[in-house]
Amino acid sequence: MSPRPRHVLLAALPFVLVLAACGRKGPEAAPKAGAAPAALPDDVKPLESALAPAPPAGGSAAGATAPADERVLLATGEFIPLVSSELVARVTGRVAKVLVDEGARVSEGQPMLTLETDYLRIDVARAEAETARASALLADAERDFARKKELVAKESVSKAAFERSEAAFEGAKAARLGAEAGLDLAKQRLSDAVLRSPIDGVVLERRADVGERLSEGTVTFVVVQTAPLRLRFRVPERFLGAAERGAKVHATVDPYPGETFDGTVSVVVPALDPASRTFAVEALFPNRDGRLRTGLFARVELERPAAKR
Repeated sequence: MSPRPRHVLLAALPFVLVLAACGRKGPEAAPKAGAAPAALPDDVKPLESALAPAPPAGGSAAGATAPADERVLLATGEFIPLVSSELVARVTGRVAKVLVDEGARVSEGQPMLTLETDYLRIDVARAEAETARASALLADAERDFARKKELVAKESVSKAAFERSEAAFEGAKAARLGAEAGLDLAKQRLSDAVLRSPIDGVVLERRADVGERLSEGTVTFVVVQTAPLRLRFRVPERFLGAAERGAKVHATVDPYPGETFDGTVSVVVPALDPASRTFAVEALFPNRDGRLRTGLFARVELERPAAKR
């Protein structure tokens, strides 16, 4: 058989190369998963940088974070009442009426609870009678003493009789003073049968019910002042020199998303907690509308004074 012409072999060579390339498979056809990509040519690297996704706002590439704003100190805290008062029974008695409940807003001097007063009114009436009797005895002793005083000057009565009259007069004056004190005490006990709020605030707890017998000193209500309100939070020790009275504080709370409440630092406790290496700071918030409540947690931004930056 005669050999094939040379030009035919050259024409078939491209098809052989294509079939060989298509038949290649396995690890040689594609890089392994997780393997480092091959280095790009120098003229392609600028294009790769241009197509890379931009880092998120506030951050940077490779997971690095932007430096924090040194003008603001972030913390979390809790709102606590400026004043918390326990209202106690000052006299023993049975509850007749409860006039307010938990959550009610009360003003200073407002009646909150009354005790049964039947026996207390009887005590007042008896004390009034004792005072009237003492006044009558005093008036009689005073007249007798005035007569004896005139007679002793004329030597018409013995000195001993005069001295007895004088002693009776002084005793009658003391008796009336005692009766008046008893009357004042009876009236005060009657007044104390009405328990009144000692402050303007909100009833946090009610611990008495109608018909319950209270002993002297029993806590009946807990009233807290809510305007102004304190926000207490802790700050790391390295910021001890930056936190100071008068600094501005901004707080946000979950019940009012998107709103910011402004306050002012009122107390900086210089003592450090040895366990957490932090110190306590308190800020006052006016809270005139009463929207902030005791026990609310807040996210705090404390403006550091310019001199401390």
